[in-house]
Amino acid sequence: MTPDSKIYVAGHRGLAGSALVRRLQAKGYRNVFGRTHAELDLTDGGAVERFFQQERPEVVILAAAKVGGIMANSTYPAEFIHSNLAIQTNVIHQAWGAGVKNLLFLGSSCIYPRDCPQPIKEEYLLTGPLEPTNRPYAVAKIAGIEMCWSYNRQYGTRYLCAMPTNLYGPGDNYDLHTSHVLPALIRKFHEAKEKNEGTVTVWGTGTPRRELLHADDMADACIFLLEKEKLGLLEDLNHPPLVNVGCGQDQTIAELAEQIRAAVGARVRIVYDRSKPDGTPQKLLDISLIKSLGWQPRLSLAEGLKSTYQAFLEQK
Repeated sequence: MTPDSKIYVAGHRGLAGSALVRRLQAKGYRNVFGRTHAELDLTDGGAVERFFQQERPEVVILAAAKVGGIMANSTYPAEFIHSNLAIQTNVIHQAWGAGVKNLLFLGSSCIYPRDCPQPIKEEYLLTGPLEPTNRPYAVAKIAGIEMCWSYNRQYGTRYLCAMPTNLYGPGDNYDLHTSHVLPALIRKFHEAKEKNEGTVTVWGTGTPRRELLHADDMADACIFLLEKEKLGLLEDLNHPPLVNVGCGQDQTIAELAEQIRAAVGARVRIVYDRSKPDGTPQKLLDISLIKSLGWQPRLSLAEGLKSTYQAFLEQK
């Protein structure tokens, strides 16, 4: 990429997309743009085709997706698989149709089997059953990887798939019905603090382990990958163009809840609702591949939680 490359970020208002836009602009890229859902419905194939034929971006970053936590995935499985398949199919195919050679598709660590060995290597994809609570979303993301790989093999494109671990940061979704665990806990602890409540309830047993990556670190990793002239995983067409993006460390939900309680400054007791599902026991990514290419995360969880809570207060 050059400073004047025309870069389209699909989903530029979301947690991942907004971080990508911020980091691209901070690095001096002058021609970064997006479209709101009102301006362009990515599930509308005709509208997406017209957009690509008119705008002709040189680089596409596909960060748009329907996302949510266990409750949202369990309540709206049809929407999760339909919306994500439609978005991916339209954007990837129309990018190819408009001559886009470089595309980065953002997936999720939930693509990997529920009980695969830890830490999770890229090669573990499709080696076992998925976590039932988010299987429709995971299947859609796996289809996106397969699509990028297929277009690379057939058409010579350079479509790369980055699989971030659980993301957090400015611009997150704090709706208790649709959010992931970290933003949901930030909101719960904040509201308990504001209302002088004595307890905060956390779903499940608190024992599952989660790896968390600040969205700015994820954005840095994606831009790092796009800027590299050669990536072995793109030149090797015998394997999916897949790279894990994480921090290499995880903690239990109980440990995370205690760290969020401290960051928010809430003097409350934590209780666990064991009638609620835990989800995948552990999802720690092996980041040996991206580290071997020269990238590593910068922000600690303590730093990230502090800045994220501040962003939450400003967002309210």
